[in-house]
Amino acid sequence: MFQKIFRGKSAPKTVERAELMNGSTAQFTPWGGDAYQSDIYRGGIDAIARNAAKLKGGHVINYGDHTKVYPDGKLNRLLQVQPNPYMSSYDMLYKLTTHYFIYNNAFAFLQRDEKQNITGIYPVGAVNVQFMTDASGVMYCQFYFRNGKSVMLPYLDIIHLRRNFNSNDMLGDPNDALIPALELAHTQSEGIVNGIKASANIRGILKYTQIMSPEKLKAEKDQFIADYLDISNDGGVVVLDQKTEYEPINHTPASIDNGQLEAVKTKIYDYLGITESIVNSSYTEDQWAAFYESVLEPIAVQMSLEFTRKVFNDREQAFGNSIMFESGRLQFSSNATKVNLIKELMPYGLLTVNQALEILNLPGVEDGDKRLQTLNVVDANKANQYQLNKEDNS
Repeated sequence: MFQKIFRGKSAPKTVERAELMNGSTAQFTPWGGDAYQSDIYRGGIDAIARNAAKLKGGHVINYGDHTKVYPDGKLNRLLQVQPNPYMSSYDMLYKLTTHYFIYNNAFAFLQRDEKQNITGIYPVGAVNVQFMTDASGVMYCQFYFRNGKSVMLPYLDIIHLRRNFNSNDMLGDPNDALIPALELAHTQSEGIVNGIKASANIRGILKYTQIMSPEKLKAEKDQFIADYLDISNDGGVVVLDQKTEYEPINHTPASIDNGQLEAVKTKIYDYLGITESIVNSSYTEDQWAAFYESVLEPIAVQMSLEFTRKVFNDREQAFGNSIMFESGRLQFSSNATKVNLIKELMPYGLLTVNQALEILNLPGVEDGDKRLQTLNVVDANKANQYQLNKEDNS
């Protein structure tokens, strides 16, 4: 797999560590906080990733008066169906989004053929990434993997998504600010488990009035447990003679206030910019709209810009070529909202018949690309002409 993905990639003869303006090191190492092991943090990231993975990427050409979808479907198939032989587009976007929130840096390699056409898109999960430059100033990324292999790739062939992009000129800052909340969540989980274990044990002191050897004491203890503390002793009665005294120890495990649990959970969700309703899929239409605009849409914009500037060169971009990631937001709206939207927009000719059917999650029809418009709405120029003709006739 390694040879198939990075075939033909050789490092330049002379490279050196990239010098950044602020003096920071141009080197990425995945954050060692192991935040993904937290069920709360993983659940929040999964909620974002599984929705971001539904974004639809496409190659479009922007003209001055309209936008045209590029008719050649090869690049669109990579973006929308299968970016590489090992995953679907959903899997690719899910993985990139997950890396984006765990490490605040997500990388993907754009594989090209001899004609520089994109033939594959591969998310890259490396244990270390170093930014290098050659004698001409071209930047490269040196990726080191868990199997001990490494590869140097041009930065122009790397999709690089950054979050918390602040102190480093090339990399997003790690999630160090989240460590206290994750540690507190872990402590709470351990406390609950230990409390349950403690409450499930019967503890007591068994006293004997006569002196016994350690072996005899252990045998008597085991016999006492077998006779009276076993689950089969459903009567709950212990019978002792004068040589034995049993004092039970009442152990009340410490419980964690539900408010404290919710406070820690909210703290982690706030860090991700989501609410619990998004995680457990109990959101309302307004809550979904807020989640889309504040979390998903920024990811879509960042992906669109990064893919555009890395897939196309300057000349191709000058001719209007771009990559657009978008989502049908209205598929999460209520039927009443969809119907009202169609009712308001169709009379103005803003929607085609097929676009209206798509909003209702219905298949398109033949000749459905035509626009319908009410006769009560006219072109502004024609309205002016009508008004002038009316004045001349009067």
